[in-house]
Amino acid sequence: MREFVGKAAFVTGGASGIGLALGRAFAEAGCKVMLADIEEAALDAAVASLSGSGPEIRGIVCDVADPASVDAAAQETFSAYGKVHILCNNAGVGALGGIDHIALDNWRWVLDVNLIGVVNGVRAFLPHMRAHGEGGHIVNTASMAGIFNSAQGFAPYPASKYAVVGMSEGLAMEVKPFGIGVSILCPGIVRTNILESARNRPERYGPATPVYTTNPHYAWFAERVRTGMDPAEVARRVLAAVRDDELYIFTHPETREAVEERFRTILAAFDRAAAPPV
Repeated sequence: MREFVGKAAFVTGGASGIGLALGRAFAEAGCKVMLADIEEAALDAAVASLSGSGPEIRGIVCDVADPASVDAAAQETFSAYGKVHILCNNAGVGALGGIDHIALDNWRWVLDVNLIGVVNGVRAFLPHMRAHGEGGHIVNTASMAGIFNSAQGFAPYPASKYAVVGMSEGLAMEVKPFGIGVSILCPGIVRTNILESARNRPERYGPATPVYTTNPHYAWFAERVRTGMDPAEVARRVLAAVRDDELYIFTHPETREAVEERFRTILAAFDRAAAPPV
């Protein structure tokens, strides 16, 4: 997708972090932008902060885990902008779920937002993108935790992100004949509000786990989030990937060694499978 001017972009999780940075980057590239977020006050502030950045910036309250909410947001966007060419399924949350604390409500919440939220976005926007026939691009936010998992005690998060990677790889092949590209965003640690996800946790998932900060990896991770990559840098890489129709978007080259280690282990297992049984 070489040209952004005159196109429209829909971005979930758009009130802060990577989502807000994506909204700003697409607006500055000439897109009309609809920011979607579950947090209304933050969304209003985000829309105000982008005033003048692009042709038109709007916001809509949306719970990505609720298909009816996503459908309503999609229809509002079509009514406002006509054709939508860029979909960023970016909203995400994190919660505990290790071997010592299997909280099913945590799993349901994280999977509903991080995975089913992507499914809901694709379901609501893909038929429209196919129908207008002008092509487009879908960006699904996964994580390096969806490529290799070293986050002990945070099992729901990488499980959801591995699933996003898998579904997006298949989606890319399915929509290519329609001139629609797919990118899988796999950032490392970025300066976002991910550790404050529970502020927007709907009541239907029960209370947030009170022992969250007792996880031994929490302090390490919290410090790195505080000093993580600027979301604006992530957004710049996303725009380049959309323009060049790249499937994978990585932001932290220093994580390559961990990925290579994972694949060495996988390839060694194939070698064993090829060897005669003992």
